[in-house]
Amino acid sequence: MTRFIFITGGVVSSLGKGLASASLGALLQARGYKVRLRKLDPYINVDPGTMSPTQHGEVFVTDDGAETDLDLGHYERFTGVPSRQADNVTTGRIYSTVIARERHGDYLGATVQVIPHVTDAIKEFIAADCDDTDFVLCEIGGTVGDIEGLPFLEGIRQFGNEVGRDRAMYIHLTLLPYIPTAGELKTKPTQHSVKELLSLGIQPDALLCRSDRPLPPEERRKIAQFCNVQGDAVIEGLDVDTIYQVPISYHQQGFDQVVLRHFGIDDAPEPDLTRWFEILERIRKPEGEVRIAVVGKYTNLLDAYKSLSEALTHGGIANNVKVELDWIESEIFEQDGALEKLEDVNGILVPGGFGERGAEGKVEAARFAREHKVPYFGICFGMQMAVIEVARNLAGIKGAGSTEFGPAKEPVVGLLTEWLRGEELERRTSEDNLGGTMRLGAYECNVVPGSKVAEIYGAKTVFERHRHRYEVNINYRDQLEQAGLKVAGLSPDGGLPEIVELAGHPWFIGVQFHPELKSKPFEPHPLFSSFVGAAVHQSRLV
Repeated sequence: MTRFIFITGGVVSSLGKGLASASLGALLQARGYKVRLRKLDPYINVDPGTMSPTQHGEVFVTDDGAETDLDLGHYERFTGVPSRQADNVTTGRIYSTVIARERHGDYLGATVQVIPHVTDAIKEFIAADCDDTDFVLCEIGGTVGDIEGLPFLEGIRQFGNEVGRDRAMYIHLTLLPYIPTAGELKTKPTQHSVKELLSLGIQPDALLCRSDRPLPPEERRKIAQFCNVQGDAVIEGLDVDTIYQVPISYHQQGFDQVVLRHFGIDDAPEPDLTRWFEILERIRKPEGEVRIAVVGKYTNLLDAYKSLSEALTHGGIANNVKVELDWIESEIFEQDGALEKLEDVNGILVPGGFGERGAEGKVEAARFAREHKVPYFGICFGMQMAVIEVARNLAGIKGAGSTEFGPAKEPVVGLLTEWLRGEELERRTSEDNLGGTMRLGAYECNVVPGSKVAEIYGAKTVFERHRHRYEVNINYRDQLEQAGLKVAGLSPDGGLPEIVELAGHPWFIGVQFHPELKSKPFEPHPLFSSFVGAAVHQSRLV
């Protein structure tokens, strides 16, 4: 029997609903239960694929090619359960589905309304494809009181009534602000948030109260009384030094036990949290430290690189070192003298991005890494800029550029117009819609025997997640390899360079895919482990 847990948020956004959901999923999983996590996002975009990273943060890509909210990355990192297209839905997708059904005549001439048609579509999403799952955790994006979220809240209210309260639980995450002049935590925002939720017909069964200091017993009692929950169901959500402490902290607060009690489960085994304690031990007691420069285009919002920063942390865990990150806007390297910012780092990573802004700065960062023998990791756009740098400065292709920025004299990087997905040929043109038309999801890559990446992976074939529209032009392979930049990974048909590496360099690798999307704290991605290891070696040479 599948049970459903709904996580809502109140007072303010960005309190950590995604981490709370992921942590609860990890705790239930540690007790032997099979979990699935889902995100219901109220915005009207069909998916976040066309949204600015500086507004929304990173776009997390699943194996089956869905562009989803970054919280699905937390779900995967904490539970190891691969997310699917069915695990993220937006208002845009819900309304697209409903309108398509109306156009098809599925509603038999009925007036299409939010209730029942939109809420029915939401309930269908919640219940879909989870017959073999013990717990489905559904996070509702946004904050209670937002007009966009009303259909989702009504949908989960109806769903709870239909399956029964023995199969549905509501958890509400709120903020307890500390007012220095009063010298106390204030519970009123939480009370008002719960009141707002009650006005919509939802009584929370547990409260997660985020704060920067412990919750006094009297305030806990007050919250329990005013919000109509049991005292031990008021859970402290204290700030912690690492997100990987969160599952342990919630367990110590009895969060998972409160959930099991709600569902009448009294014979659950104790959770095995061994691997979480091991991760914390490595994070808090490193044997050294390395400094990595991340040369990006969206560094004013670090959520744009959420999976990337976590994957670098995982690389540090694998090497038992602390990874300090210098976030550097790539545009500054288009100015004279700015490259001195890279002189004291042990590694340089250039991540993905879109558009011409800052591109030449990324080319300069790649040149610095190549000339100064600093470990370099280019991901997606970062690989393309490294290829352009080598083409211009080593292969003598002076007009090397990317058609992403307009007509190029030497299109070393060009628009990807067709590719194989399994046995099916997919085609795109420059006139296609931007949303959902990239090469998305997991694709096979054949690793060249004898290459550095073959040694790193320890495999001949890998499957990695892609999100890009432009690709290194295979027609320049011979010129690039003669200059020392070897193609170390190819698509199965041999037409798409997936990995490049620079001969004679300690560690200079570019990949067209996004390996950060598959890295986990208890299973660091091999490329990140190797890159951080190379940075460790570099730090010992300085």
